[in-house]
Amino acid sequence: MKGKLIDRIVMAIVVSALSSAGVSIAAEGDQRPREEQKADQHGAPREEKPRPPQKAQNAPQKQKQEQQQRERAQEKAAQEQKDQRVRQQQQQQERVERRSEQVQQQQRVQQQKQEKVQQQRQQQRLSQQRQQELIRQQQQRVEQYRRDLEQQERAARERAAQLERQKRMAQYRFQQDYLERVRRQQIYLRDHRFDYDHDPYFYTAPIYRYNRGGRYYDVNEYGAKTLREAVNYGYEEGFRAGKADRDDQWSSNYEDSYAYRDANYGYSGYYVSRDDYNYYFREGFRRGYEDGYNSRYRYGRLADGNPSILETILSQVLGFQSIR
Repeated sequence: MKGKLIDRIVMAIVVSALSSAGVSIAAEGDQRPREEQKADQHGAPREEKPRPPQKAQNAPQKQKQEQQQRERAQEKAAQEQKDQRVRQQQQQQERVERRSEQVQQQQRVQQQKQEKVQQQRQQQRLSQQRQQELIRQQQQRVEQYRRDLEQQERAARERAAQLERQKRMAQYRFQQDYLERVRRQQIYLRDHRFDYDHDPYFYTAPIYRYNRGGRYYDVNEYGAKTLREAVNYGYEEGFRAGKADRDDQWSSNYEDSYAYRDANYGYSGYYVSRDDYNYYFREGFRRGYEDGYNSRYRYGRLADGNPSILETILSQVLGFQSIR
């Protein structure tokens, strides 16, 4: 019994010794890595992991920068478009100015040519004999025209009475206005003293040829101007006469108008025969009457409040041919 007890004591002592030794070894094992770690910290630098970007902090600032960049880009694009439009406008203006200069230059050249031609023609003065012949014809025309004006007064009064009976008051007023214009024309012719010796019509050579009734006639620039006036005056008076018949609700008939039959308004007795003047006055009157009656401007236009025949129609009616 005593021996067993001793063995147990010895075993307990051995076990206790072994347990203490194991704890010391474990402690040394744990301390060694810590010392190595500490040595490593004081020795070579340890790699650090990258820090995540501070998104929450930098996002508003980045958005602001991007917005500013977009605004600058938009402003730059708008400015470039504006500059481009300005350049295009300048280029267009330059083209227009160059074209205008070219047209003006062409017009100046053409005008110079025409003036030169007219000067050359005017230098080709008519002979003294031809001048005297024209003066005699002119004096006879003026005297005959003055006598005819007195006879036409009676016809005008009869026509006015007829219009009153027909109750065509608009046409009656038009005719009275027309007669008043003719009377003022008579007074001018009666008081005007014509200078035959110094009027260029009597020594200026013809520059145009026109056809009337199958016959050709030559005329200088002064005679041509008178015939143009005949067509223009005819159109104006015809327009008023046509409008008067429309206002009276009368049927269209330009030949029924006293002004058409008379066809002398604007004629002074000079430069062209009365037959020629009457013919072209009626050509203008007929076209003006149609426009006035139908309330339109097919053959003319309104200029300064007065009806005026179109230049294209005027050229067609006269049909002047330049004499080369």
